[in-house]
Amino acid sequence: MRLSVLDLAPVVTGSTSGQALRNTLDLARHAERLGFHRYWLAEHHAMPGIASSATAVLIGQVAAATSRMRVGSGGVMLPNHAPMVVAEQFGTLEALHPGRIDLGLGRAPGTDQATARALRRSAEALSVDDFPEQVVELREYFAADSKVTPAAGNEPPVWLLGSSGYSARLAGLLGLPFAFAHHFSAENTVPALTLYRQSFRPGALDAPYSMIGVSVTASDTDERARELAAPQALSFLRLRQGRPGLLPTPEEAASYPYTPVERQMIDARLSDQVVGGPDAVRKQLDELIGRAGVDEVMVTTQVFDHADRLRSYDILAGLYPESLGAA
Repeated sequence: MRLSVLDLAPVVTGSTSGQALRNTLDLARHAERLGFHRYWLAEHHAMPGIASSATAVLIGQVAAATSRMRVGSGGVMLPNHAPMVVAEQFGTLEALHPGRIDLGLGRAPGTDQATARALRRSAEALSVDDFPEQVVELREYFAADSKVTPAAGNEPPVWLLGSSGYSARLAGLLGLPFAFAHHFSAENTVPALTLYRQSFRPGALDAPYSMIGVSVTASDTDERARELAAPQALSFLRLRQGRPGLLPTPEEAASYPYTPVERQMIDARLSDQVVGGPDAVRKQLDELIGRAGVDEVMVTTQVFDHADRLRSYDILAGLYPESLGAA
């Protein structure tokens, strides 16, 4: 079982997008030193607390700042882009960093409907009914005889990402690796992975390969970990209420006047995450890995202080040394 990193380049209260991006480069170098297998960046738009919207640009920066880890998208929201443009971008990245680039594809907009319309330039383009055709078209641009430069002959591994059974089944039918977003759709994790394996037909892969994205906040004690996890839970609550903002401080999260309904939402959100000191994190993560039966776990850690984020990955690396350092 491999361990990898998912980064949303969080922008925290009192800071800037520039600092968030510099933190991303620092975390990537740190993760590589620890031996994490891959480092993915997520595409989101019009969210003040997330700085990874220009995903392909940031992937190039992270790949240039590291030397061993695989680097990729978790993911590119394909309906937001012309497939040919994505092929050009990721063909360029693969040509510059051969054997190190991943292209993870999703079909959600990664934003609100108004921003999605601005990205896709018309209301008609908001439909994702042609997502399977877009995936096939994109992969054709990477063929050796393609006229699309530098995509031709430079296809990185293509993954499908999802939080339901739709992409799970499609990944299986196309014989592609599949990554499931357990960190925001925990109830669908096992059913989607089961559907993926049942649907699998040899294609790009001879056998299924699955990964889950998990939110992990590890600290030296259970109490401290809960304090560190509270801001991202509050940030998620505000997003669901249509009020996205910067990642709040632990003090702001602790003093926020939650209503009973909001407290219920926060508790439900945290119950789907791995939060605690080393012993609790190992126990929770082992149980989840056992249920999901996955080949890889991709960890995202959203905490206010960058040093606490680095420390969380340090603890995780110490718990799973056998899962690190694989080429």
